[in-house]
Amino acid sequence: MNVIKKRYWFLGFSGTVVLVAIAALIVFGLRAGIDLKGGTQWNIQLAAAPQTTESDVQAVLAGNGQTEASVKRASDGTFIIGLPNITEETHHALLQALDQKFGQVNEENFSSIGPAVGSELRQKAIWAIVLVLFGISLYIAYVFRKVSRPIQSWKYGIVTLVTLFHDVVIPAGMLAILGHLAGVEIDTNFIVALLVVMGFSVHDTIVVFDRIRENILLARGKAFDLGELIDRSVHETFQRSVNTSFTLFLVLLAMLVFGPPSLFFFVLTIMVGTIFGTYSSIFVASPLLYVWEKLGERGAK
Repeated sequence: MNVIKKRYWFLGFSGTVVLVAIAALIVFGLRAGIDLKGGTQWNIQLAAAPQTTESDVQAVLAGNGQTEASVKRASDGTFIIGLPNITEETHHALLQALDQKFGQVNEENFSSIGPAVGSELRQKAIWAIVLVLFGISLYIAYVFRKVSRPIQSWKYGIVTLVTLFHDVVIPAGMLAILGHLAGVEIDTNFIVALLVVMGFSVHDTIVVFDRIRENILLARGKAFDLGELIDRSVHETFQRSVNTSFTLFLVLLAMLVFGPPSLFFFVLTIMVGTIFGTYSSIFVASPLLYVWEKLGERGAK
């Protein structure tokens, strides 16, 4: 399979998925969890836990004025309840209502995060992503500084940033859709998952770009076709990229199936990011680099 010859198919597919993800983020947005917007997290164990569902607990909370409450059940039977900031009086009233409905209630944790703390965490998360992207672009531009012909070193950095955006926005769009359809909220684990995806994706992309750099150096002083050179570089790293990603995929799949429900969407975000990160390293980054260079040559003429 010639990746460069079929570049518009691969880039078209990625462009379509990215547009859908951006549309989902604009239309639905991301539902912020307690640690990003502020609120109360309440972990409880119920005497009637084996027979009690999340909907049962949510119905009691809604009946006591907490219509915005979210309820998740952990693998050990603990119910993790998310609430807006409530007073101690409301806390005791809810505790009494649950006790009357389900029997003895064992409180494992009750903690509140103010809106100011949530806002600070959100700002720090954004800065973390921005600084990571900036550091990656500088690093790539420095590493590839000795190979400025026929492709300028800074273009490798820009293309890497574009592929990272591709790899991050798609799982983010997925969570926006899940938030709209199933009420899934994002928290600091979501930020960690995106940073993991970025780290894995940039590593895979640099491996491909490094092979392109090596082949350009070997061909220095000789006539060569840039498209063929890039395609050969992709094929030389293809097996390594797929094998590495498949190994990680199997681990994530096991965690998704057998891991605790509280980490389900964290693992799912990394899995989706890994799949599209592998795809972008092979079928987006190199074709995009080639297209950009060819457009530059036409503009120079």
